Amino acid sequence: MWTRSELKNIAKKKLKGFYWQAFLVSLILVISGGSHNRLDLGGSSSTGSTTTGGGGSEFTLGIVLIAVIGVLVFLALRIFLGYILEVGGRKYFIELSRGESEISYLLKFFDKKYYKNIITVLLYRGIYIFLWSLLLIIPGIIKMYQYRFVAYIMAENPDLDHNQALNLSREMTAGQKLDIFILDLSFLGWFILGALFFGIGVLFVQPYYDAVNAELYQKVKAEA
Repeated sequence: MWTRSELKNIAKKKLKGFYWQAFLVSLILVISGGSHNRLDLGGSSSTGSTTTGGGGSEFTLGIVLIAVIGVLVFLALRIFLGYILEVGGRKYFIELSRGESEISYLLKFFDKKYYKNIITVLLYRGIYIFLWSLLLIIPGIIKMYQYRFVAYIMAENPDLDHNQALNLSREMTAGQKLDIFILDLSFLGWFILGALFFGIGVLFVQPYYDAVNAELYQKVKAEA
């Protein structure tokens, strides 16, 4: 059974000499929406108006239209670009955990051989998490942890279909979700400290967090 201290110690060792390269990969993952514990589908925006005139209604309609277009553009970028970068980023950190370090792993899955399949698998993952989140927050969080390793699984087995990848992640996280949640909580202090520096400090913690999660994947996979 893995321990938090074990994963963190190993991750620190693996990051030595490769921190800034890992920082760049983690930064791209954050920008593309591929960091852990984010909903893959969904977005919200709200506007308020107390106008009574026709001009005010037209202005409100225009704001809503812009917001809708913005959400659609974000989702398109997340699905068709972010998903591939997410799997590539997981591939980078998996290989880093094995002692290899090639930033080219980040772009590995733009190959047309796997591109469509990876998008399909991660889209299913996102839809399931989103639908469970509509019920209540807790079921959505449980699903996020249940499908924690889907991108890692696809990074090593990009030809798996969505049923295989999702089922494997469910099997790997069975009985582990609470421990993984506590592992995430152990980073809370680091992220709060990073947020105090105008939020920029969080980005410097992210490579460490991603490296630890790659070690977690390796441990859980070996146990499974």
